[in-house]
Amino acid sequence: MIGSILIANRGEIAVRIIRSCRDMGIRSVAVYSEADRDSLHVKMADAAVCIGPPASADSYLNTQNIIAAACGSGCDAIHPGVGFLSENAQFAEDVTQAGLIFIGPDAATIRLVGDKVEARRTVKEAGIPFTPGSPGPIESPQEARRIASEIGYPVIIKAAAGGGGRGMRIVEREEEMEEAFTIASHEALSFFSNGTIYMEKYLRNPRHVEVQLLSDGKGAVVHLGERDCSVQKNHQKLIEESPSSALNTAQRERMCKDAVRLFKRLHYSGAGTVEFLVYEGKHYFMEVNARVQVEHPVSEAVSGIDIIKEQIRIAAGEHLGYTQKQLHISGYALECRINARTPGKISLFIPPLGPAVRVDTHLYTEGSVSPYYDPLAAKIIVHTDDRASGIKTMLRALQELEIRGITTNKDEQLTILTSKIFNSGTYGTDIYSRIFQE
Repeated sequence: MIGSILIANRGEIAVRIIRSCRDMGIRSVAVYSEADRDSLHVKMADAAVCIGPPASADSYLNTQNIIAAACGSGCDAIHPGVGFLSENAQFAEDVTQAGLIFIGPDAATIRLVGDKVEARRTVKEAGIPFTPGSPGPIESPQEARRIASEIGYPVIIKAAAGGGGRGMRIVEREEEMEEAFTIASHEALSFFSNGTIYMEKYLRNPRHVEVQLLSDGKGAVVHLGERDCSVQKNHQKLIEESPSSALNTAQRERMCKDAVRLFKRLHYSGAGTVEFLVYEGKHYFMEVNARVQVEHPVSEAVSGIDIIKEQIRIAAGEHLGYTQKQLHISGYALECRINARTPGKISLFIPPLGPAVRVDTHLYTEGSVSPYYDPLAAKIIVHTDDRASGIKTMLRALQELEIRGITTNKDEQLTILTSKIFNSGTYGTDIYSRIFQE
């Protein structure tokens, strides 16, 4: 078993990992930038090491300092958390070469699924449905126009190494192609150091549904149900729920079986997610996230499985120890992301409590939200018997939540949850613009 883990991350995910380490009797080592010296994850960990100045490039993305901190503090393994280096194949390789365990899939798997073009090829070989598109990278606006005329407008251009809406452009008409191609390729190169782009048929207003999986790399793969992540603003998720109201039982079974089949083909090891678009009753592969995701508590709630603990056990070489038939997915789970809109010192923080409510956060009274990093301040998760009661419980939780000293999107979340369209359960990824009339 792993005895000591360095957490190469910050904020609420670092706090979350520390808690699982503590439950397992594993020593935790935090890393922090100079801006995070007083952060909650630093206070909670068994040890903490400063790895650089505030800028991410000099601290949380500084692989040499992170690996040196792990070796110098006597760690056996590194958990990358989410974001930063969590899907960096070179970092995973460097960690292994340093004699440490990388808690996640191996570098080869990360490289494969991180390249969206190669991932689509693997999905095609596995017989899993995916949206029509270019067979490989597109090299010129002329090639893009030719492919678009074959599959039909609208189309979407995407960065092969991208995510989070960067390097992505929707093209409605042929005359828009050249400008969209140029912008997407420049963004891809700027944000991901890889200008490769590809094209897909654009599905207007689909549902965004993903399947959470665990795989021990020894042939055992299980899913923990699906999460619906259709409520988004600028391609950034705001609300996640499980089960998805977009699926019936047969659709759910087909999607989950496809996700499991893909992970078996990849010989995947660890926790990961397969993302799909659901459109007119069919599901289409979108991408694989080779890490734990921000919204993982939703799957933990409905399955009763601690995904972080499973990541650690798998990385230590253990078998899953249970089958799909032994898992029981039950109830309804809902998560709201509370994002900071301004940095600053927290003058008062009162988290919601009571039955069916969980809060993952790095906030505390007299702590602060830094201007240097992701604005996620807290995640509120509820688990109830059904969707109607889950929404009511979340409304109660949000009304209890008190954060003073900064502004957040709490009111925005309340507006979404009380809207007729969200409560109907029949909506697509345009729900945010429909509610707020953007």
